[in-house]
Amino acid sequence: MDVTPTPPRAASNLDWDPSTCQSLIAELSALRQALLQRETALAGVLSQVEPSYSASARNLVHYLELRRVDLRPLQEKLARLGISSLGRSESHVLANVDKALGILHRLAGLEWSGRAADEPAGINTSRTLLDRHTHALFDASPAGRRVRIMVTLPSEAATDYGLVKRLVAAGMDVARINCAHDGPEQWRAMAGLVRRAAHAAGRSVRILMDLGGPKLRTESLPPRPAVLKLKPERDDLGRVIAPARLGLRADAASPPVEGATAQATVDAAWLSELRVRDVVRLVDARGAKRELIVERRDAQGVLLHCEKTAYLVPKTELLRPHRGHAPRSCRLSGLPRRPSFLLVQRADVLRLARSEAITSSRGIGARRRLHTIGCTLPEVFAQVRKGERVWFDDGRIGGVIRAATADWMEVEITDARESGEKLGEDKGINLPDSELSLPALTAQDLVDLEVAANCADMVGLSFAQAPADIEQLRSRLKELGADGLGVVLKVETRRGFDNLPALLLAAMKDRAVGVMIARGDLAVECGYERLAEVQEEILWACEAAHMPVIWATQVLESLAKTGRPSRSEITDAAMSERAECVMLNKGPYIVDAMRTLDDILKRMQAHQSKKRQLLRALRSWDPREIASAPMT
Repeated sequence: MDVTPTPPRAASNLDWDPSTCQSLIAELSALRQALLQRETALAGVLSQVEPSYSASARNLVHYLELRRVDLRPLQEKLARLGISSLGRSESHVLANVDKALGILHRLAGLEWSGRAADEPAGINTSRTLLDRHTHALFDASPAGRRVRIMVTLPSEAATDYGLVKRLVAAGMDVARINCAHDGPEQWRAMAGLVRRAAHAAGRSVRILMDLGGPKLRTESLPPRPAVLKLKPERDDLGRVIAPARLGLRADAASPPVEGATAQATVDAAWLSELRVRDVVRLVDARGAKRELIVERRDAQGVLLHCEKTAYLVPKTELLRPHRGHAPRSCRLSGLPRRPSFLLVQRADVLRLARSEAITSSRGIGARRRLHTIGCTLPEVFAQVRKGERVWFDDGRIGGVIRAATADWMEVEITDARESGEKLGEDKGINLPDSELSLPALTAQDLVDLEVAANCADMVGLSFAQAPADIEQLRSRLKELGADGLGVVLKVETRRGFDNLPALLLAAMKDRAVGVMIARGDLAVECGYERLAEVQEEILWACEAAHMPVIWATQVLESLAKTGRPSRSEITDAAMSERAECVMLNKGPYIVDAMRTLDDILKRMQAHQSKKRQLLRALRSWDPREIASAPMT
C-alpha cells in the first residue's frame, strides 16, 4: 500500500499571539521588579563596595534573586518563541531580562523604550569589567592566551635559579608559595628568584603567598628506621640489566653524585682513599654479604655499583682495601628516613589525641585495633559530636566519631580498602558534618603575613568561611602597611561554599580580589558526587560578580608527577578555560605540564568563553566534500 508521508505541520503563529506575549511580559516584568527590589533592600551592603566593583555587586545581587526561584517553566516558554531563555545571563542579568522584554513588546505590537540606565552591565561592559578586575589581580594576560597559569613552587625553587627560569620561560604567570611548607627564609629566596627570572624574561610574574590557615592535619609519628635499599634492575628471567648505583659524599650539602640512584655520606678521610675498581665489602641489615665496586670518582664524590640487592642502615660498616693511614671501615650517615604511617583497616579505632605521646597499636578486640596519633588543632575535640563523619588524606580514609572529650576523639574506620590504608603524618582531616568555630588566621598566619607584606603581590586566605574572616585579614594587612595586596579567597569548606555570596560582597571592598576553587577539600567536604555541581555554582556566582576565578587542585597532576597524562585530566584541563587562572601543582614534569596546558588553553579559547560556546569556523569537516563523497 502506498503511504504518503504526512507533511510537517506549518509553523503556528499561536505562540506569538498578543495574549501569549503579554502573559510573558507580565512574568518578566514581575521578575524585573523583584531584581530591583532586592537591590534596594541590600543598598547598605552595596554602598560599602569599592567603586570599581559597584556595578558587579549590583549584578551579583540581581543574579542571586534571579536564581531564587525555579525558572525552568519560564525558560521553556521563551525558548518556544526563539527568545533568550536567560540561560547565559550571569554576567548581565538585568540587561538580559530587558532584552527579552523588548522583543516581547515588539512581537505584541507594544511600544518599548530602552532601560539601560537601570542596568549595571550589558553583554559588552560585563566582559570589560571582568577583564579589568582580572588585570588588577593578575596583571596583563600573556600574549596569545587569555587564561593565566599559576604554578606551586617546589622547595628547590628557593635555591635553583635554573628551575625558576625554566618555569618563567614555559609560561608561568603566577608563582604560588605554599606557606604550609618550608619557611620564611625559603619563601623570601623563592620570591627573589621569581622576580629575577621575570625581569630577565621581560615579563610580569605575580607572586601568591598561600597562608596555611586553620588546617586540621595529623601530626608527626615516631620515626621509622633509616634504611637505604639498593636494588639492581632485572629482566623477566631475573638477570641484571642495570646494577644499583650508590653515590658516596663527604658532605651531605654538596651536590649529589651524578648517575647514582641513591646517595649517602661517609667519613671524608675514608672516602679519599677509594680508587676506581676498588671492592668495598659489607654485611647488610639482613646479614647478607655484599660487594660494591668503585666505578668513578670526581669532585662530588665516588660512584659505586652492585649487582645484588642490599639493605643499608646507619650501623652498616663499609670495608675498603687496606691503603693509607685512614681506618679501613666506616659507617654510613645521611640515609633517607622512611615515611612513618599507621596501617588502618575497617573497624579499627583511631584516636586523635591532644597529647603528643603517640603509642603503638594495641588490640581492643578480635578484629579491631586502637591507633593513636596527634592532630594540629586539638581545640576541635570540644566542638565535634558523636556520629559525625571524619575523612582523612583527601577522602582516602573515612570514619565516624564514636566518642569525644576535650582531650581526644575516637573515630571508627568505616571507609578503607579491604587490605587497609596507610595514614601518614601531615595528612588533612575533614569534618564535613561538624560546626567548627576556628579563627580565620592562626597565630602562625599572622607571623607569615609579615613576609607576604614584603614579598608577595597576593595573599591566599585559606578556609575562608565568613565575611569576618576577610575583615580580619584586611585589618592585619593594613597594620603591616600592605593593604594594597591582592586577596584570593580559597573556597574549600562546605560553610565557605554556603556563605559564598556574602564572601564575594565582603571581598568587593578591595580592588584586587579573586576566588580559588580548592576542589580537593571541596570534594571531601561536599561529597564527590556533588563536586561538579558545586564547581558550576561557584563559577556562575563569580561570573555574576565579574570576579576572577582560579581553577585549582589536581590539574594535569599525572602529567606533572609521572610525565604521562590521563585522558580525563586532559578534558578537565580543557574545561578550565572557563576560569581566569589555572593552578598546577609541583612535580618532576611540571614544565611539560605547563606546555601542555598552555597549548590546551590557547586551543580552547577559540571554542568557549565561560558558558558561551563560540562558533568559530570548524576545520575538521567541510560540507562541500559531502556531495563529492561516494555514496554506497
